[in-house]
Amino acid sequence: MKRLLIAILVAAGLWAGYWVIGAQGVKSGYSDWFDARRADGWSADYSDLALHGFPNRFDTTFTDLALADPETGWAWQAPFFQVFRLSYKPNHVIAIWPDQQLIATPGDKFDVSSAKMQASLITEPHSNLTLSRANLVADTLQIARRGHDATTMTALHMAAQKQEGETALYRIALAADDLAPSSRFRKMVDRSGGLPHTLSAFSADVQIGFDRPWDLSAIEDSRPQPRRIDVKLAEAKWGDLELALAGELQVDEEGRPKGRLTVKARNWREMLDMAVASEAISRGFADQLAGGLNLIAGMAGNPKTLDIPLDFRRDLVFLGPVPIGEAPVLRLR
Repeated sequence: MKRLLIAILVAAGLWAGYWVIGAQGVKSGYSDWFDARRADGWSADYSDLALHGFPNRFDTTFTDLALADPETGWAWQAPFFQVFRLSYKPNHVIAIWPDQQLIATPGDKFDVSSAKMQASLITEPHSNLTLSRANLVADTLQIARRGHDATTMTALHMAAQKQEGETALYRIALAADDLAPSSRFRKMVDRSGGLPHTLSAFSADVQIGFDRPWDLSAIEDSRPQPRRIDVKLAEAKWGDLELALAGELQVDEEGRPKGRLTVKARNWREMLDMAVASEAISRGFADQLAGGLNLIAGMAGNPKTLDIPLDFRRDLVFLGPVPIGEAPVLRLR
C-alpha cells in the first residue's frame, strides 16, 4: 500500500511538472507570436494573458485583444478571447469569442454580437497548425455595419473538413437559421413589404481546392487562394422567392473563374426587380435581360421558374446566351 501511494505521488508530481513546463511553453509561444506580428508591422496588443486549466488543460484568456494587419486592411478587436487545449491532445483547440466584437475590413467596420460563439478546431499533428477539420456555432448572431441596423439570425453553423488524401481540398458547409436582412436592405429591395421577416432557408455545401493548405501562415502571411470550386448546392428561400446554385468553377492565378453554375430561380422576375432596387443592375438592362429570359423560361414550360446555366468565360458572366457583366475576381485578401 505504501509503495502504491509513493507511486501515485511520484506520478502526480511528474504530471504537475509536465503541466507547469507545458503552460510556460504555451504562454511563451503566444507572447513570441505577438512579438513577431509587431515586427511585421502589425498592431498586435492585449492587456493581459492568463493561463489556467491544471491538471489536464491549457486554458488561455486574452483580455482587450486587438489585431490589425495594415497590409490587408483587416482588423479585429475583442474584450476577451479564449483558447482551450487539452494538455495531452494539443492539436484539438476550442475557441470562444465574446458577445461583442469589432471586425474591420478594407471597406468598412462591422459590430458583431452573439449570445454564444465558439469553434472546435483539430489540426494535423506535427504541422504548422494545418487545419484538419473545424466546426463553428454562433447563437443569436447580429452583424451590423457601422451606422446601420443589423442583419440577424438565430443561429449560424459552419463546418470545414480537409478531404482525405488531398493536400488543400476542403468540404465546407454553412447554414443560417432565421436569417433576417437588415431593415435598410429590406426597404431597398422590398418596397411593397410583401416578403416575410426571415428567410426560410439559407445554406451552402461547397468543396474548394486551394493553392495550399490552411495553416498558421494564412494569418501570418497571406490567405490560401481558391483554385477549384465545386458547388454541391447553395440555396436561399425568402417567401415565394427561391434561388439555388450548383456547378463547378476553375479559378486562375489572377482570381478569374471559368466554368458553369446552374441557376434555378422561382419567381425570377421579382428577383430582377430586387436587383434593380438595390442598384445592382439598371432598369434598362433588367428589361433587356427579362425579354430573353422570359422566352427561355416559357420554352421550359413554367414562365415563373428559370432553370438556366450561368457561364463564366472570357472574364465575363453569361446568363444563358446573354452577357450580364464582368466575372468577379475571386481572391481572398
